[in-house]
Amino acid sequence: RRLKHDNQMSYRGDLEVHGGPEVVIVPLVFGFIFLVGVAGNTLVMVVIARTKSRRSKSTTNTFILNLSIADLSFLLFCVPFQATIYSLTEWVFGAFLCKFVHYFVTVSMLVSIFTLVAMSVDRYIAVVHAKKSPCIRSQRNASAGIAVIWLLSLVFAVPVAQHQRLTKHRDAPNSSFCWEEWPERVSRHTYKVTILVIGYLLPLLLITCCYAKVVYHLHKKIKNMSKKSERSKKKTAQTVLLLVAAFLMCWLPHHVVVMWVEFGTFPLTDGSFVLRIVSHCLVYGNSCVNPILYAFLSENFRKACQQVFTSRLLTSAPPVATVVRLRMENFSTTHSTTNV
Repeated sequence: RRLKHDNQMSYRGDLEVHGGPEVVIVPLVFGFIFLVGVAGNTLVMVVIARTKSRRSKSTTNTFILNLSIADLSFLLFCVPFQATIYSLTEWVFGAFLCKFVHYFVTVSMLVSIFTLVAMSVDRYIAVVHAKKSPCIRSQRNASAGIAVIWLLSLVFAVPVAQHQRLTKHRDAPNSSFCWEEWPERVSRHTYKVTILVIGYLLPLLLITCCYAKVVYHLHKKIKNMSKKSERSKKKTAQTVLLLVAAFLMCWLPHHVVVMWVEFGTFPLTDGSFVLRIVSHCLVYGNSCVNPILYAFLSENFRKACQQVFTSRLLTSAPPVATVVRLRMENFSTTHSTTNV
């Protein structure tokens, strides 16, 4: 079959570069991304979990917690196994993990992306429709939204589990390889395009539109206010730009490579090999920058983080009056006076 031939050609192209410096460099780079991403997302989860009893529940924190769980899952199930592909000449983890790892990688990827969309919609409602937001932005609705996100992701990733198989290679009959095999090219192309649309193009459009509305609304609302408010507006606009740019740049090379492989002739050269590694690093990097953009840029979050670990060291809880609420109404760059 043409598809199997393409897989075999890809395998031979990878064999040609195996044994070079990338066998050491790539796992080291992946390892660094892995450690930073795991540490960042774990810290976000710990801070939010430890402040729940301090009246800091909000839809924003619920979505940030879900985003951290998705990003952490993506890193745990993707980076270690992907690193072995560049270090080992075969898949050594068995048939079950061949299916499960690739399936859950797709699930966690979609959960992360859908959560980013939900967060942008949440910000839009909180800022543009502030009067109606208390009714819409309830903990119940946020939990229901997260349940829908996970359900859709689990469903959309099913074809990956169906078509990921542990197979042999004719040039290496004693080795096993985890490949994606489809009975028809049309069905494979359709699925890849569907993932491109629901996992990149449509989320990018929604995120951009929501944040553009937010920036426009803030511009109109505080244009006659003080210089401090003007600085807050600029910080918000800069943060919004970072959010959109990070999502755009981190996922664009990955989807370019996927579409190139599906609908073009992807060359098996050193340059294309580097492009694939860079695309992988950027995708993993997105799971590292998410906690920075959505949590650590928040002055309130940094105070909450400091308070959590300070109170842990002192083994005594701080007075209720000094507890920092974890609020991120203005994209976590300004002091918010809006109740969540």
